[in-house]
Amino acid sequence: MKVLVAGATGYLGRFVVQEFKRRGHWVRTLARNPERLAEPGPFLAPAVRDQIDDLFVGHVTQPETLADLCDGIDVVFSSVGLTRQKDGLTFHDVDYQGNRNILDRALEASVARFLYVSVYNAQLMEHLAIVKAHEDFVRALQASGLPHTILRPTGYFSDIGEYFQMAKSGRAYLIGDGRKHLNPIHGADLANVCAEALTSGDAEVPAGGPVVYSQNEVAELAFSVLGKPPRITHIPAGLARVGIGTMRLFDRHAAELFDFFATAGRFENVAPCFGTHALDEYFRELSRSPLER
Repeated sequence: MKVLVAGATGYLGRFVVQEFKRRGHWVRTLARNPERLAEPGPFLAPAVRDQIDDLFVGHVTQPETLADLCDGIDVVFSSVGLTRQKDGLTFHDVDYQGNRNILDRALEASVARFLYVSVYNAQLMEHLAIVKAHEDFVRALQASGLPHTILRPTGYFSDIGEYFQMAKSGRAYLIGDGRKHLNPIHGADLANVCAEALTSGDAEVPAGGPVVYSQNEVAELAFSVLGKPPRITHIPAGLARVGIGTMRLFDRHAAELFDFFATAGRFENVAPCFGTHALDEYFRELSRSPLER
């Protein structure tokens, strides 16, 4: 197939490019800063520039730069989302409207299928701006009539890499008692799930990794890999909400991201298990990587 990958400079998008190419597909990527594709991403995400068949330079929030984006494309994959605030853009601008601009081009080109990565447990968190933007686009995609698959991962290994960073600093901070469970998924394993969705016809695919951990166990594992005694501070949820409220006065975007992770941590985030990558080896790889030290 001819596949467009939007979000190829992100953690998951890089693994998706690799997996689609491994399976013999032709890959076009959409990138605002294509030079980033030639460099490894954070948290062990690979460089993929040499695996891309066609590079389309454009900005998802500027529809005039997306003309002909989907011409000749069979399937669109998007993991486009705003992680770091830039140019004054909001989650609505990128996660909803940016993806909507891609969808409009896909409809014009009559692509066969659209794959979109949203959020697990979204129905519990739509009061958060980041989740609402994702789900507003999900509803737009569902209403478009275009065959689609919504992928709902429990969390990327890159997100869980923050536990490793806290352990390196000497102390991990968890909101609540740390007893809630999650099974985060490695980018390569999730990319395999995405590739299967090209032909499966499933409307939604919740996906987690092969091992279920409590939040405390994740933090303890990071300290163990680093050879450090575990030092974990549990922050009461009420105190965290006060901190988030204060943060909003100075950096609304950072506060909303922190609120997302704090809110997600209040629920059990365990989805059907996929893949083979476990966190202990991932943390060991992080500890060996000069880029992550």
